Amino acid sequence: MTTTTNDRPEVATTIFEPEFVSELVEIFEKRICFNQVLGLQVTRVAPEGVESRIEMKQELIGHFAYNRLHGGVISAALDAMAGLAVMAAIGGRHMDEPPARRLQRFARLGTIDLRVDYLRAAIGPHFTQRAQVLRLGSRVATVRMEFLSAKDELLSVGTASYIVS
Repeated sequence: MTTTTNDRPEVATTIFEPEFVSELVEIFEKRICFNQVLGLQVTRVAPEGVESRIEMKQELIGHFAYNRLHGGVISAALDAMAGLAVMAAIGGRHMDEPPARRLQRFARLGTIDLRVDYLRAAIGPHFTQRAQVLRLGSRVATVRMEFLSAKDELLSVGTASYIVS
């Protein structure tokens, strides 16, 4: 991850065109209002996986005595990253199409099932979320997600299924 002059992380990518990546980032950071509440910032978009970051803030605390992140924030962030991972995988599968056409393929994407295992308390200045598609079928995608501390300690893991058709 590189940093720009305005302290906003620059999104790392591999094969995608800048307009495809910027539109995906726009969708996830600006158009999905709940992701704005979370403060979700996309840091990597690639067909093989995606990554984001959330800064700890008062509004996200679930247990005031321990300054611990709310479990709902964790599950929402993992769900968002899994959806982005599916979009990136679909985008990578259809590189023969122009970016605008690939972006239209996401209209019917939706969560079918989501499971999160909370391994440790989420306490710290910021958190990283990662997701990778395990299988992308013609109708259903399966994703694995991780929620990590600022020290890269694994705090939560998740798996999810998404309808893609």
